[in-house]
Amino acid sequence: MTASEAISRFVHDGDQLVIGNYTVGSCAELIYEVIRQQRRGLTLYSQSGIFDVEVLIGAGCVERLVTAYVMRAGGKKGGSAAERALRAGTLQMEDLTNFDYNARLVAGMHGMTFISVLEAVMATDLFRKRGFMGEDKYRVIECPYTGKKVVTVPAANPDVCIVHVQRADKFGNAQYWGAMGSVAAAALASKRIVVSCEEVVEHEIIQSSPHLTIIPAYRVNAVVEVPWGAHPTEVLGYYNFDSAMYGLFTMADATGEGLKAWMDEWVYGCEDRAAYIDRYISKFGSSALNSLKAKPLYSAPANYGAAVYSRWDRDGREIFTGLTLPEIETILGERGLLYE
Repeated sequence: MTASEAISRFVHDGDQLVIGNYTVGSCAELIYEVIRQQRRGLTLYSQSGIFDVEVLIGAGCVERLVTAYVMRAGGKKGGSAAERALRAGTLQMEDLTNFDYNARLVAGMHGMTFISVLEAVMATDLFRKRGFMGEDKYRVIECPYTGKKVVTVPAANPDVCIVHVQRADKFGNAQYWGAMGSVAAAALASKRIVVSCEEVVEHEIIQSSPHLTIIPAYRVNAVVEVPWGAHPTEVLGYYNFDSAMYGLFTMADATGEGLKAWMDEWVYGCEDRAAYIDRYISKFGSSALNSLKAKPLYSAPANYGAAVYSRWDRDGREIFTGLTLPEIETILGERGLLYE
């Protein structure tokens, strides 16, 4: 499935959309595709946004924003799309701590309706200032065990998560390593999940390193292979953060006109990530792109071996008893231990 097909099928106007990645390795191509398809009225969740939140707001896709941080560069002369939209009254925002933002997704991931958070937030404007969530942003309740006052936040269950990972198999088992933040919780709390990855690998590779799988296949709605899919942000083990490209973006983002020109060239002017990379090479050269590639630094392999890999041999006998399944059922039935 292509990024265009995945976004067309699973991201809709008015959705609660969560960017799964936490600052690093952002799902750039999926975000650009949301913009190209002109989604509107989104409630956007992002724990810590950089260019990703900015371009979605600048494109007019976002009506509401739930976040802990949006990067702004440029000092007094700088600016940002989020800043301009807030001042114009076209964007509503709820500001949370990183802990409280993550807690909402953790609660959603585990099927809870709310979760308690640190009471220190009550001493801040984050607690006192309420946006579109009103009284539901934070509620103080009495702990049923201690009788003390406890600060709570509601669980978050976004309609769809878009997330970029290092690799996945064709079934959708997604593997990610590096700074986790809210990545896994954002995906697993969501009703639909669209995964982009640097490479689609054989299922046997996924099986050989199960500890890296953060999203199981049965939860994934779409998997898209997108090399360089997080550029200009980094993907651990694949490529570094492109400081020069990001610098160009921040300068453009200082004004609405500058951001529009940047998106005309790098988002609307590129039909997909392959076209985006071709344009990058034509402007900056292949050496600039290749200089970002990560040097290998492999972790030590883990031993997943066991004495036996199956409790049944090729003759259909259980390894330790030497009995077949019908023989085991007969014995259990004679002792009144067999249940339908």
